[in-house]
Amino acid sequence: MGRSQGNICLREIEYDPLPSQQRFHSSEARFKGFSGPIGSGKSQALCQEAIKLSYKNPGRLGLLGAPTYPMLRDATQATLFEILEANAVPFDHNKAENTLLMTDTGSRILFRPVDEFERLRGTNLSWFGLDELTYTQEAAWLRLEGRLRDPKSTRLCGFAVWTPKGFDWVYRKFLSDRAEGYEAIVAEPFENRFLLEKIPDFYQRLKDSYDETFYRQEVLGSYLNMTGGLVYSSFSRQEHVTELQREPLLPLLWALDFNVDPMSSVIVQIAGGTVHVLDEIVIRHGTTQQACEQFIQRFPDHSAAIGIYGDASGYKGQTTGASDYEIIREFFAVHTNMTVQYRVPKANPSVRERINLTNSKLHSAAGEIGIQVDPRCRELIKDFEQVCFKEDSNQIDKDRDRQRTHLSDALGYLLWQECRPLPRIGERQERLLCT
Repeated sequence: MGRSQGNICLREIEYDPLPSQQRFHSSEARFKGFSGPIGSGKSQALCQEAIKLSYKNPGRLGLLGAPTYPMLRDATQATLFEILEANAVPFDHNKAENTLLMTDTGSRILFRPVDEFERLRGTNLSWFGLDELTYTQEAAWLRLEGRLRDPKSTRLCGFAVWTPKGFDWVYRKFLSDRAEGYEAIVAEPFENRFLLEKIPDFYQRLKDSYDETFYRQEVLGSYLNMTGGLVYSSFSRQEHVTELQREPLLPLLWALDFNVDPMSSVIVQIAGGTVHVLDEIVIRHGTTQQACEQFIQRFPDHSAAIGIYGDASGYKGQTTGASDYEIIREFFAVHTNMTVQYRVPKANPSVRERINLTNSKLHSAAGEIGIQVDPRCRELIKDFEQVCFKEDSNQIDKDRDRQRTHLSDALGYLLWQECRPLPRIGERQERLLCT
């Protein structure tokens, strides 16, 4: 039975959310998402959130959508009606207008496919929820964002659920380039104990049916590049991304990849054999001089030595006649009293050698994690997750996204100097900054 508390009608619904579902419902973000693999309870979470918001916003209007009308009818609406009927929640469904009236509160829910997104203009909304967002055009989400403006709402919220589908606009908006007011909950695979109790071999059957890549995306909920093989296949956000602190007594290692657009570099320390990527400097249409200025602004008083690493092409003179490394030497000599050491080879290692070394440091065959990356290194993380080989080749695809490869290249140059396997006895070895 429903009951009132102030102006809000309360109704108990039988629902035992999984941990990821609970985090999703508890989020106070204006725009929130639930990313999960098959069987993670996404549709249940979507519809439960819609019911909750219809009660939190009595008498107001919300919208529940899906990419197409068949998906809306057969999955989203079917799940919502099942929840309402199982809990004896009174409602009135107007099939002609495809709307639902929540009798307790007077709230209305519009059911709309979002494939023709220009039709989403119009009435103000208190909330909206979208099913299978990765199969929806970004323009549809943006139209609904613009309608989230009911001044009488108690809680304005836009939310969605989805299965990962590569590094698309959903990944960028909710995870890699998340704007203020956005939050995404990523469900763990095999979390749905209710499903496993009923169908214990559910995931094993899928493993037998799917190829490895599709299984990782659909069943494990991983974000993958589905067109070509990933270059840095050993990288995982869960294993490698963590907040890091600069150690004032350890050298700062600055590795550069010289590009006009963008000028890219990473700042690293090595402690106990583990590479800590503390920060990155990315400057669109930048110069070596500007990169040096940024470095000094971020690390003005580091007491230990500074190590310079990078692309061997930086030895070549520019139109002014000075090479990139000459510009760096002059800048540090004029503007700082820091001790600077240069660890740049005369020639770059082969791309294959550099990639193999980076992957082995990310996750060795013995299971050791040798690289940790601070979350502020957003472009490096994108490199690790998105740089791929051209289809049916072992060449890196640099044309797919011109912003990619530069940060991972810079780190690779540093790793080659400090972390490649030791030479055989009798060969010269100089590693001054690795501890």
